[in-house]
Amino acid sequence: MTSVLVVDDQDLIRAGLVALLHAAPGLEVAGEAPDGLTAVALAARLRPDVVLMDIRMPGLDGVAATERILAGAAGGTRILVLTTFDLDEYVYAALRNGASGFLLKDISPERLIQAIHTTAAGDMIFAPSVTRRLIEAYTRTGTQSGQPSVLTVLTSRELEVLRLVATGRTNADIAADLTLGEATVKTHLNRVMTKLGLSSRAQAVVTAYESGLVVPGAG
Repeated sequence: MTSVLVVDDQDLIRAGLVALLHAAPGLEVAGEAPDGLTAVALAARLRPDVVLMDIRMPGLDGVAATERILAGAAGGTRILVLTTFDLDEYVYAALRNGASGFLLKDISPERLIQAIHTTAAGDMIFAPSVTRRLIEAYTRTGTQSGQPSVLTVLTSRELEVLRLVATGRTNADIAADLTLGEATVKTHLNRVMTKLGLSSRAQAVVTAYESGLVVPGAG
């Protein structure tokens, strides 16, 4: 059973999400929060599998709440952001802070439920093309020449895996490209994330762009 904390400052939207999740198989509502501060406190106490996080809220917004929750989650909680616009600098900041993905608020109930399960399993839930458009719109690419210093801890194989992840390749795609097993690709990616202190695949994509490993606009 996947537990979900619902965070939204609009009572009607929050109530609708809670009702939907109560009726969904395999999901349970761990709690609900009307603001970021309450979300941080509840996440620490309840340890939900997934936090469904509104991004724009008064007081502590979803970006800051995401950072605080993940700082104390020890890998056990994942954040799925809810937003009105896909090209949103707040969403980019949340991904940079470790959110696993984002959804538009006009998503269908069926896709929302599927996305929550996918996020709980540790996968990205948005199309690579959407992710790249968002990241390329707001990324601050490194200016250093050669291999970015933040990535010097990675082996050449780990760098290649990170580059392919950032260009939207799945583990299966990467395995085929590099003639490796999917389990080996996953091991390389896990090592990348551990070495760089990353908490999500989406955060790895952001890091690849911001370090200059992948250049915005490149094919």
